[in-house]
Amino acid sequence: MIQNEEINRMRWASRRGMLELDLVLEPFVNRQYANLDAVDRERYKQLMTCEDQDLFSWFMSRNRPEDRELATIVEQILRFTHADRNGEKQ
Repeated sequence: MIQNEEINRMRWASRRGMLELDLVLEPFVNRQYANLDAVDRERYKQLMTCEDQDLFSWFMSRNRPEDRELATIVEQILRFTHADRNGEKQ
């Protein structure tokens, strides 16, 4: 079972210097992080070490991470964000 402390750390890490990133990351971590398996939680933690400019480029679909692990979690976040904006159930 995931601890609230870990979720809170990821909420804090998800607050970035760009509003566009906050609008993608915060809903994901608030509604999906606790449902991720251990591998995907580690991918998300790794993602939070990346530069804001890289994250922005990936989430605006300008390019993809070269790292397969990062690309996997970015795709999950993009799917969640797209479904959330279209009012689909997660």
